[in-house]
Amino acid sequence: MKPMEVKALLFDLDGTLLDTALDLGQAANVALAQFGYPGLSREQAYLYTSHGSRGLLKAALGEETFERTDISPMRSLLLAAYADNISEHTRPYDGIERMLALLAQLQLPWGIVTNKPEGLARQLLQHQPSMAASVSLVGGDTLPVSKPHPAPLLKAADEMGVIPEQILYVGDAERDMVAANHAGMISVAALWGYISPEDKAEEWPASHRCDQPDDLFNLVRDLAQN
Repeated sequence: MKPMEVKALLFDLDGTLLDTALDLGQAANVALAQFGYPGLSREQAYLYTSHGSRGLLKAALGEETFERTDISPMRSLLLAAYADNISEHTRPYDGIERMLALLAQLQLPWGIVTNKPEGLARQLLQHQPSMAASVSLVGGDTLPVSKPHPAPLLKAADEMGVIPEQILYVGDAERDMVAANHAGMISVAALWGYISPEDKAEEWPASHRCDQPDDLFNLVRDLAQN
């Protein structure tokens, strides 16, 4: 890469910056129990949290039941239960705070583009002081479209005043890579996130792949030094 090509970073939230699986899985189980369905296991929560509330409910119900069920009331209950206990177990992944400190040292602005509803994302970030330096937050309902559409990423780039080609976008789902590539950004797969075998992460169209947040730390440091 050319020197100083990277001038900002954008991140997905769940499964990239924050480990939210236990709180989301717990909220899903509250909703599932109210409607008479068995709950998710801890393992299922970790495998499917990246797919959001619908993905969690689909994992619990099975594809056939999910497709023939109006899940809107169950999803609403899940989101309400989540809002009530949004950060009981949620923590930044090991290495994330060190990486964010590096961005501050390098004076690289960063922001968040998530498919989580914006209101819930803002509520969650109030409980995470290490996330306070984020200069942009675009949620799944901020615009009429969400990832994998590139528009949310482009909105964040505009808010940061950085051209897309100079931004790393980091996420733990294929839709993140697709959105980043379509936005003209540099896509980075966060392989420490909520990735199930059927996600086939090895086939994602990522410019870079990081197994751990420390790998991202090294990537950003190396790019800044070039």
